[in-house]
Amino acid sequence: MRPASEAERPFDRAEAARLIAAIAEAGDRQAFARLFAFYAPRLKTFLARQGFGASDCDDLIQDTMLAVWRKAGQFDAEAGAVSTWIFTICRNLGIDRRRRLARSFANAEPVVDIDPSPSAEGEIISREEETRVRRALDRLPAEQAEVIALSFFSQSPQSEIAKALGIPLGTVKSRVRLAMNRLRHLLDEPS
Repeated sequence: MRPASEAERPFDRAEAARLIAAIAEAGDRQAFARLFAFYAPRLKTFLARQGFGASDCDDLIQDTMLAVWRKAGQFDAEAGAVSTWIFTICRNLGIDRRRRLARSFANAEPVVDIDPSPSAEGEIISREEETRVRRALDRLPAEQAEVIALSFFSQSPQSEIAKALGIPLGTVKSRVRLAMNRLRHLLDEPS
């Protein structure tokens, strides 16, 4: 087993706080490089467990560490550990990314039928159904619409949705159930 390099060596709470202070006070690039080398692989694992792909993980790590560089002066050692602060920044950026993705799905143009020879009548019915579903989704409360978008459009497991949104798994399940019941009710209403 090889010895841990300086960058891979874990920090104690005080040392990590000193590195953040060096970044905040003097723009210390070496301190930042140590934090980056230590936290980047840990953030990647954290994000991958939340269901992000490699490219999204890399982007979110860059965004997280850029925020650490820019906001180092805002870190309060009395409020918590550096690791908690960094992972919270990362988690929040991940939530923001999922929300943007959910909104882009909600605002996406209708998908054209894949069947190469749809009948005109079938195409009209399909578009009408799609319009009805979109209108029903628009009438859901924001919290329910968000979990439906993540669950069905992004196909994220409910446990990952709970982590990404920072809410209990039971709350996610409840919101999905309530949303599905509401959608059923809305879709059963006469047009």
